[in-house]
Amino acid sequence: MKKFLMIAGTVAALLLAVILADRATRHSVPHAAFLDSPGAGSPAPEFRLKDLKGQDVSLSQHRGKVVLVNFWATWCTPCRIEIPWLIELQEKYSSRGFTVLGVAMDEDGKKAVVPYIEKERFTVNGQPRSMNYPILLGSDEVADESYKVFGYPTSVLVGRDGRVVKRIEGLISYEEIDQAIQSLL
Repeated sequence: MKKFLMIAGTVAALLLAVILADRATRHSVPHAAFLDSPGAGSPAPEFRLKDLKGQDVSLSQHRGKVVLVNFWATWCTPCRIEIPWLIELQEKYSSRGFTVLGVAMDEDGKKAVVPYIEKERFTVNGQPRSMNYPILLGSDEVADESYKVFGYPTSVLVGRDGRVVKRIEGLISYEEIDQAIQSLL
């Protein structure tokens, strides 16, 4: 009987340890989630990155607009799923003061991103479309240190005042982000 209790106690302790370790090491959100992150309401971290033409682009250049900063990579499957939605949102709201800033995080930088942008077409409302929003070449400093990006895609919705409104880790929900953008325009 003592042996049985000892084994049962050991199994229970191991099971509890596995559950707690799993919770402590999760870094991804399996599906779209708006996070009330510690950064919500605080100024969005400023950055200066190069676009595909080599021009400097900063977040502060877009002050007065609603901006969705989208960290993505060409090899990221969830990123490819949401790109048509981002294209549609850019078309739908750019005239009202909205823009997407796509921050490409590919290790090969411009060498990987430019051919992808030139070649890839995404179906938007039944039509093949290219990416229609500014693409910037990301850096680890901006993604890791300033925006605390753990995986791709990660998006940060910034209000006209330059403050973080929402942080989305994982695949965005078109309906939720569309509503959030509309509420800020």
